[in-house]
Amino acid sequence: MLDSAISFETPQQLFTRVFCELKPRTVPPEVRVQFCRFANANSSIRLENSCLHVRISDVLEGAPAPILEALAFILLSKLYRRPVPAGYAVRYRRYLNRKDMRRNLHLVRQTRGHKLATGPQGAHYDLNQIFDELNFRYFFGLMAKPNLGWSLRRSRTTLGHYDPSHHIIILSKLLDDAKVPQLAVEYVMFHEMLHLRFPVDHSGTRRRVHTPEFKEAERKYPRYEEAKELLKKL
Repeated sequence: MLDSAISFETPQQLFTRVFCELKPRTVPPEVRVQFCRFANANSSIRLENSCLHVRISDVLEGAPAPILEALAFILLSKLYRRPVPAGYAVRYRRYLNRKDMRRNLHLVRQTRGHKLATGPQGAHYDLNQIFDELNFRYFFGLMAKPNLGWSLRRSRTTLGHYDPSHHIIILSKLLDDAKVPQLAVEYVMFHEMLHLRFPVDHSGTRRRVHTPEFKEAERKYPRYEEAKELLKKL
């Protein structure tokens, strides 16, 4: 009964209703909802001049009303620093984890997104050479080479990442330094290469980036503990 009722609401009416459910003693502000051409499924909300401005990825423009309702609860709960109701969070995550949604988001990231990175040749390390050596040593030379590059900034929080939408491995420019041992650079590259070997596992609402098979293969890396200690010092 509820689902059929909310299906006739406009996005503005839906957000207003959810606001009233979360803050029943507060006069609801004006609500403006805009679907935007984002490169992902991110959405945002802000309160400005007694008006709620909601920006939602256009990937969700045709989503069923219960999904938009779940998103409204998530955004408004975060805005007013309240716990997100578990049922709505699960509903929203399960929808984004559907195969068709993952496929749509993958295409959106490919066509709209872009990666900011320099080429593989750094000041001290050549990512092409490192990839080729690791490929021959641990993957029998059978792994197809993705795009490789150094990040524009010397990130300490993300030393490397693999982006499947753009099929690129990017290592932090922090590692392209004569003071950084080659073992550290090789280990980060090896870790990101494992993401090509063991893709993300999607199951229900779960999204496991590091599967048990991934972790087992990673621990088999020679000098694994030594490499981990080197990275901690960075």
